[in-house]
Amino acid sequence: MKNIKTNNNLKPIEIVKLNGVDTFTKNNDLLAVEEPLQISVEFGEQNARQNTNIAITMRTPGADELLCLGFLFTEGIIENYEEVVSIKVDPLDENIITIKLSTKCKFDVEKLSRHLFTSSSCGVCGKTSIENLQSTIMYKPMKNQPKVELKTLYSLPQKLRAAQSLFEQTGGIHGAGLFTANGNLLHVQEDVGRHNAVDKLLGWALKNNHIPLQNKLILVSGRSSFELVQKALMAGCFFMAAVGAPSSLAAQLANNYNMTLVGFLKGQKGNVYCGEGRLV
Repeated sequence: MKNIKTNNNLKPIEIVKLNGVDTFTKNNDLLAVEEPLQISVEFGEQNARQNTNIAITMRTPGADELLCLGFLFTEGIIENYEEVVSIKVDPLDENIITIKLSTKCKFDVEKLSRHLFTSSSCGVCGKTSIENLQSTIMYKPMKNQPKVELKTLYSLPQKLRAAQSLFEQTGGIHGAGLFTANGNLLHVQEDVGRHNAVDKLLGWALKNNHIPLQNKLILVSGRSSFELVQKALMAGCFFMAAVGAPSSLAAQLANNYNMTLVGFLKGQKGNVYCGEGRLV
């Protein structure tokens, strides 16, 4: 598979720094880059191949291959890494990527359109959104899923923060980390979009044969939305923690699927919204 050329994900800028009511100094700063990524797929039988645009997402350049893999997987377009033949960047525009799917991949464009509509965070209908996932979420919690000690849980935000190189330089980017039950950080991804950071993380897990994530947990640096819980469940992860708050629909979805959902995780405090049985 072709290696994707990584864009520069930091942009230098000159700013005026305020300090008190009478001090203004010019300074150099760094911003996290935000650019659109157009994702297209080539699919169908060998003698009837088609190409269609499926998404445009605002993302931080870098790990675009993983972002595409994670997006295709969490939207139910692919079930495994073997269904992807190639990922190619447009030679004239690095913000356009085409994923060639194998003939074994049964991609339904109309089904994708309906799913994207019902799973969007636009408040269309929470019940409908959750019911639509029943046919796409393939995994169930393990009967003997490892438990997580509270001292381990409390240690995760600092581990994620320490691994966020872009946040350290910009202060304006989200992070998503994949951990073992005993607190070992397996991988971290960053992006200006929460959902993109999680897609990049799950794209890495898919490519490296870690899915299903039934004995792992995901920590996100912001809040946990319906979309992020959905993505974790698609990957078989039944433990999600967040530094911020969950939405009501995220908590409902997590509860429906026996997921452990923790919010406001900071210091030695946190709120457990469901699935407290996995905590020691």
